[in-house]
Amino acid sequence: MSVLPIAFASRTEPSGLEIRINFGVFAGREATPAELDELAHELLPAVGAVSVVAEQRHEVSRESEVALHQVRVEVESERLPSDERELEQLEHRLVAGAERWARICIAERHAEL
Repeated sequence: MSVLPIAFASRTEPSGLEIRINFGVFAGREATPAELDELAHELLPAVGAVSVVAEQRHEVSRESEVALHQVRVEVESERLPSDERELEQLEHRLVAGAERWARICIAERHAEL
């Protein structure tokens, strides 16, 4: 059985980068506005500018319904290195920073699932 990651990178079109954080799955709650600001400040030194989006996702089918709280960090392509190796290193730094932020938030306050 695989373990669900807290944060992971996803490349977006046109050539942007997105870090997705499964916050609600692990925290059992939504991230607060202050926590979202802390996340932005955590990642800002690596890229100079980020957008942080908190969203409620509802995935519904005839067999199941899932509602979750996800946080996304978006980095515009202009802020990304053109070298593939440098881009991968940046992805790892951003994912690590997002995981660090999430673990601190979860440790400070989480809802019992």
